[in-house]
Amino acid sequence: MNPVFKIIAALLALILAAGIGLSIALAALYVYYAPTLPEADAVRDVRLQTPLQVRSADGRLMGEFAEERRIPVPIEAIPQQVRDAFIAAEDERFYDHPGVDVLGLARAALNLVSTGGERSQGGSTITMQLARNIFLTRERTYERKLREIFLAIRLEQELEKDEILELYLNKIYLGQRAYGIEAASRVYFGRSLDALELDEIATLAALPKAPSTTNPVTSPERAEVRRNYVLRRMLETGAIDEAAFEAAISRPVLSERHTAATEIDAHWVAEMARQMVVNLWGDEAYRRGLQVHTTIDSRQQEAANQALREGLLEYDERHGFRGPEMRIPDATLDDAEARERALKAIGAHGRLLFPAVVMNPDDDGVLRVDGGRIGEQEILPEDREWAGSPAFQRGDVIRIRPHTEGRWRLAQKPEVTGAVIAQAPEDGAITALAGGFDFFENRYDRTTQAQRQPGSAFKPLVYALALREGYRPDSTVIDAPMVFNDPALGAEWRPQNYTRRFHGETTLREALANSRNLASIRLLDRLGTGNVHQELTRFGLSRETQPNNLSMVLGTGTLTPLQLNNAYGVFASGGRLNSPWIISRIETVDGEVLYEAATERACPAPCASPEGQDLPLVASSGPLQYTDPVPVLEPGVAWQMGEMLRSVITSGTGRRALELGRSDLAGKTGTTNDYRDAWFAGFNADLVATAWIGFDDNRELGRRESGGRAALPIWTRFMGSVLSDQPDHPLERPDDLVRVAILPNGQRAPSDDAPGATNQWLLPHQIPERGHVIPGGGGDNGGNGSQQPELVF
Repeated sequence: MNPVFKIIAALLALILAAGIGLSIALAALYVYYAPTLPEADAVRDVRLQTPLQVRSADGRLMGEFAEERRIPVPIEAIPQQVRDAFIAAEDERFYDHPGVDVLGLARAALNLVSTGGERSQGGSTITMQLARNIFLTRERTYERKLREIFLAIRLEQELEKDEILELYLNKIYLGQRAYGIEAASRVYFGRSLDALELDEIATLAALPKAPSTTNPVTSPERAEVRRNYVLRRMLETGAIDEAAFEAAISRPVLSERHTAATEIDAHWVAEMARQMVVNLWGDEAYRRGLQVHTTIDSRQQEAANQALREGLLEYDERHGFRGPEMRIPDATLDDAEARERALKAIGAHGRLLFPAVVMNPDDDGVLRVDGGRIGEQEILPEDREWAGSPAFQRGDVIRIRPHTEGRWRLAQKPEVTGAVIAQAPEDGAITALAGGFDFFENRYDRTTQAQRQPGSAFKPLVYALALREGYRPDSTVIDAPMVFNDPALGAEWRPQNYTRRFHGETTLREALANSRNLASIRLLDRLGTGNVHQELTRFGLSRETQPNNLSMVLGTGTLTPLQLNNAYGVFASGGRLNSPWIISRIETVDGEVLYEAATERACPAPCASPEGQDLPLVASSGPLQYTDPVPVLEPGVAWQMGEMLRSVITSGTGRRALELGRSDLAGKTGTTNDYRDAWFAGFNADLVATAWIGFDDNRELGRRESGGRAALPIWTRFMGSVLSDQPDHPLERPDDLVRVAILPNGQRAPSDDAPGATNQWLLPHQIPERGHVIPGGGGDNGGNGSQQPELVF
């Protein structure tokens, strides 16, 4: 016979003999194993693993990550019925035994002997299970069982019964990565313990024996059998009466897996922060209870989500209805419970588009649908006219979304996607980030990962470098047809303006406001492509992704929405380049600060990371930790660019933003060849934001889907929402500018009140001597061009 089996058989004999012999035998075995057992006090020091949490700047939960789901609760917060259920199911004499239930062990030992050593019945008390869960391995040997028995006795000697029960109910594994009853309650039912019904409590109490096979999500039938056993045990122990038992046992097992409830929808940000923290601390980050505080403004984040989703849906409606997503079979359709389960399995999209099944085609012009948990709804003709006249059939699954005055509107999951990114100009902190329509549909973050052509949204960077070279906003270039024979381009190139029209001599301000390609190409030709290409790092851009030829000014290189937004931040911040950053502070669950960004946003007093560690970059285009800004443009140039970009809104391609009724907004549209990308990037003194729209597979958006039509409404909706309660805040004019009177021909006026002269704010190197014209001023002359392609007129 196996030596361990001999020990158990001997123990059984001692138990059955009872009396003094049992005490002596147990005492002898206890003395033998006692030196190898942990101290009972150590159980109080066991840290219940708490998840990594990512929060907004105002403390709202954006994401929670853990190897194990745990939500510890004190014993006084655990409803009595929950305690009764687990005690009835697992350890009826919990409050009576000293950690080991001798009668339970006797039953298990008798079963052991009768089956010839086969383990088929356990005798573990709640205290023994706690000892095993905290201190011992999961190996199934009888020696481990003996150690478990003696450790349970030690725990009972040192801890109160309620302490043991509290630890047990917070440590027990209940399936779906949930440890503890509060975590399990939220995973299986989406509610806290104190909101559960009796049948749901019994379902949880049924899980410790076999959490995988009695799981109510994956095995509802087996879960019901085990739940009913728990309810019967509660009845037998007097925890519930017959009426409560009958009511609970008659209810079906309805459960679905719920994810951790977040307070704001910022999953791309939470995932970005998670990667950075795990890169720093490894998997230990999931167990330390780290609190990661970010720079995200929750109000701006919600506005970004809404603006992007509304803009993508508006675009999608312009391009027609693609038909129902699927059909539900008649057998499912005729069963209300099965119908609701089917719709629940399909799920909402982007927290906005709900699945619904057509119940009654529109004989009277009204489409009647069942939305499952949102109930039966009617879709009026005016709320689906955008789709034309599709012939819906009973059983068709469509999408609907909330509309005005309690109505619902026909919708569909958009194939097009987009991004919104916002930063604070003063330090580059990311305050809002929406990387697409629905994170759970596609986790690809388009703000930091999508390398797209910016189109004309790139032009302001070239114009800013021109101002540094001595050009003024009223310097002129020629907007006229041209042909280039450029070996670097590989063919003859005939660029065109968007309107296919030409405007002759035009100022830089007018050329930028109206996005005139030909004038912009001539400006770059004067500056020299090599010179401009070399200077792109001033805006935080990589030269490797930008072409070193004249097409550069038209935005034929690639960058991410975050990179473009950060570049525009140079104008909004007075000429300083910031590194975009997102984590302001990391602390443990006990409040110990592990990292703090050295900026006033994170801590008013001088501060640094106590652990002395930098936060690693997620990817080459991703945010990193805060660094001090770097001056890259003269403050006066940045202000002049702000004024020129204000003209885009007041008189150029961004006029739609005038609907906000503000005078402090500046920005630029961007549209690429064949309408593959649409952009708007803009700012005031408080906020810089960029909206982009396009397809992940780079297909065409469609004719006339320009930046002003497709992206600007997203930007306008976002800025209008976040600035609605803020006064106008234009860029402050810096001290390096001088007020100068300039004549229409570009010469400096002999006096400030000379006839026809206009007063301009210029940098010293932009001011011409009286009677002279500065390079590029008053005509198509000047410049510091380098070797360029041959121009053929």
